[in-house]
Amino acid sequence: MDLRETSGPLISLDLGSARIGVAACDAQRVLAYPVEVIPAGDLALKRIIEIAEEYDPVAVIIGHPLNLSGGEGLAAHRTQTQARDIAEALEMPVLLADERMSSGDAHRRLRLAGRNAKNSRGIVDAQAAVCILETVLHALDQAQDITYEVGVCQ
Repeated sequence: MDLRETSGPLISLDLGSARIGVAACDAQRVLAYPVEVIPAGDLALKRIIEIAEEYDPVAVIIGHPLNLSGGEGLAAHRTQTQARDIAEALEMPVLLADERMSSGDAHRRLRLAGRNAKNSRGIVDAQAAVCILETVLHALDQAQDITYEVGVCQ
């Protein structure tokens, strides 16, 4: 799916082992904003489905945790597996986007907003999802699509 050829809202996920950050953008793809942080675990997929039903996105963007060199490590492979599961459950396009700097950027933004590490623990994951989505939106604004679709097992 080429996001340049579609319109409508998007949601993004920052998949972590403890928490999943969720962000969304408006249908015009101007503003990305945090939605919530979901505890990772057995009920996470159910909540992701509920959020997708509520926001009705044309696609879901998932941060792909590549190594700093751009290679794929264990976290990237785990994310790909989770992304395939989410794609199968949602029955909509799920795309991966490089998230190498999203967590660091989220922490920096929260520090600039006066939040320290201790009192931003609950929201940093949602802010990382915002950073992922903003990166994609910026690329789309430059007529680029930096995402790639997750292959779904049939």
